Amino acid sequence: MEAAIVQRFQLPSWFDCRNFEGKPHGSLRYTQRAKDEKRFKGLALAHLQPERTNYRRGSVSSEVSCSDNKTSALLQAGSVHPFDDEDLILKRKAEEVKPYLNGRSMYLVGMMGSGKTTVGKLMSKVLGYSFFDCDTLIEQSMNGTSVAEIFVNHGESFFRGKETDALKKLSSMYQVVVSTGGGAVIRPINWKYMHNGISIWLDVPLEALAHRIAAVGTNSRPLLHDESGDAYTVAFKRLSTIWDERGEAYANANARVSLENIAVKRGYKAVSDLTPAEIAIEAFEQVQSFLEKEETMDNIPDGDL
Repeated sequence: MEAAIVQRFQLPSWFDCRNFEGKPHGSLRYTQRAKDEKRFKGLALAHLQPERTNYRRGSVSSEVSCSDNKTSALLQAGSVHPFDDEDLILKRKAEEVKPYLNGRSMYLVGMMGSGKTTVGKLMSKVLGYSFFDCDTLIEQSMNGTSVAEIFVNHGESFFRGKETDALKKLSSMYQVVVSTGGGAVIRPINWKYMHNGISIWLDVPLEALAHRIAAVGTNSRPLLHDESGDAYTVAFKRLSTIWDERGEAYANANARVSLENIAVKRGYKAVSDLTPAEIAIEAFEQVQSFLEKEETMDNIPDGDL
């Protein structure tokens, strides 16, 4: 059956090079035709593979299925073109989730370099929501002073106060997608504001984060400045320390998006093969799952709980 599905999705002799706005560390590239073929065959075959559970350091909950019954049916019926599909699937997932959201905002949390800005912009675009980057809002409130300069001149505590102020203002807004700073999760008051909407954790392996940050440099990462050594080693060592301090806090998010799990489902060797659209599709899946459970609980009479 798998062979029949692959044959059905023979790919045209062209490829689509997608460019996503956002910070360089959040960009995930794919331009080679071989990767394109693998990716979109993976989209079809992923729905035929059994669910697998992946465990690693920092995993705090069981994996949730990435499968989308409607999308799977469309792919198997051949009514969705395997190249148009990624954008089309993303738009359809946004349409499915939007009624459940009922205008509630979404807050993306995760370690530095996890792609919150890139994925957040994509999600806001297909939903028709506004997008805000918390770090950018703080810089604007400081007359354009960069986050790195704020850390140097005023200290981390001052920055965290500004971060809380920004989240407080954002929490009163509807239909927005917010990319938070990596350390926003350490203050309980920030969770109070974020839980006015839906919080989504982009869970990326530390090794992948370190490679991504090392590739673009650490100049914009104030918490990585005081280390010496090659870029990857510095990034991985510091990220490991930060994870030990924050790992449990990320589990407060309403939805978890494990890039390892998506890569396994798609048959990819590394999470770097994932596109922002694939990550956004999974984010919508997890948000919808959370909201459906929330709706079910709301409909249960108090005496039955």
